[in-house]
Amino acid sequence: MGGRNAGDVRATDGAAEIGRRVLRLRTERGFTQRQLAEPAYTAAYVSTLESGKVRPSEAALRHLAERLGVSYEELTTGRDPHDAIRLRAGLTDARRALATGDAKDAVGHFHQLMVEAERLGFRDERASAMVGLGDCALETGELAVARAHYEAGEQLLADEPLPRRIPAIRGRAVAHFLSGELRYSCYLLESAIDELNASGLHDPNALLLLYTAAIPPYMDMGAHARAARAAELALALAPSVDDPGLLARMHRGVARTLIAEGRTAEADASLAKAQELYEQLRIHTDLAHCHWMRGYVHAQDGNLERAERELSIARDMLATKRATLYTVQVEVELADVLRRRGRTAEAEALLVPLLRRGDGEVAGDGGVPGLTAEHGVVHAGGAHRLLGLIAEERGDAAAAEEHYRAALSLLERTGAAGDLADLCTLLGDLLRRGGRAEAAMDAYRMGLGHRAAPGTTTLGPAPAEPPV
Repeated sequence: MGGRNAGDVRATDGAAEIGRRVLRLRTERGFTQRQLAEPAYTAAYVSTLESGKVRPSEAALRHLAERLGVSYEELTTGRDPHDAIRLRAGLTDARRALATGDAKDAVGHFHQLMVEAERLGFRDERASAMVGLGDCALETGELAVARAHYEAGEQLLADEPLPRRIPAIRGRAVAHFLSGELRYSCYLLESAIDELNASGLHDPNALLLLYTAAIPPYMDMGAHARAARAAELALALAPSVDDPGLLARMHRGVARTLIAEGRTAEADASLAKAQELYEQLRIHTDLAHCHWMRGYVHAQDGNLERAERELSIARDMLATKRATLYTVQVEVELADVLRRRGRTAEAEALLVPLLRRGDGEVAGDGGVPGLTAEHGVVHAGGAHRLLGLIAEERGDAAAAEEHYRAALSLLERTGAAGDLADLCTLLGDLLRRGGRAEAAMDAYRMGLGHRAAPGTTTLGPAPAEPPV
């Protein structure tokens, strides 16, 4: 956003506003109406223009701007194009601060730029700052705040071509995904993809943003075929994209589909490529995501020592950046690895505080918030599932059942079919071993319902494919 000249930011002002501006600038420079008008126009024309009775042509405005020593853009909009350049440079600096430092520090940069852009009337730059604030809030786990910023940025650009609104739409979709609203996240992304393709607005950068953002909710909903297709389309678009940050994000998303297909060596290679790109860009949060995903790959392969190492690196990097929501999500996956390595007490010590802090209580370890139904719901369900397994291992069936049911309650609205089916099996097995055959059958039936055609009950037709 913000790539146009200042004169393109909005239509030129009305005749009265332009007339007042010409009068002010002429007076400041000590020109008479005749001196300003000649040789192309008359003093009477300038008088009529200054009174707002005539809307000047572009040729007249360019003549007057040259005589007054200002740019055409400044005369028609009242804005100095140098202000636009300065704002865009500031936005670049704020983006770099977000990528390489602490999101809370970047907030101050984006907020200042948003206020200044509003004061100067630069709509695109104001929208860019709002999306930046949304990205900061997304990183710190303030999902409602993030959605509000994205919605405001999208609203500012409501009359702009769709590709200009894609960063805000993508941000909203990710915020809804992290809130557990997987179906709505997919709806936002697929609607934007369909609209882009239907309108002929083939924008590789925009499509790559949308397809890579769609992969995580597809995966969590069990729509693996759709996730794989999104990954294929993203890879096909990659040669048309020259943004290394987008390419790195694509490699990260593609790795998820390779993992689901059991192609862990290829997944690890894709993540290594993403990591190389992020190291070049010094985008710490996304680099941490690469360590996170590599840890997941190793956990799937049973290489728990390497998984623990990668996940610990990811957690420490995210904690340093105070990316709070992502930090606690990694801790859930790290706890799973610790449990599988036989370090049950360490796993439990990691999980319990995450759920205790879910009521909004400020923690004593730096104020990191916990997991709730509105804040990292999929991982909140995962934390309860792990605590249920730990309770089972120590013979506490009542506590295990309580955690399994809590996990089911959290995940039922998300559409995370695979996780729900797994939980139903765990609960059914627990109930069956306890002699509660009828309750066990109910749990198994619920699980079968979630396993039936995963993803098809929550998603409509796949979006039309672009002319790659």
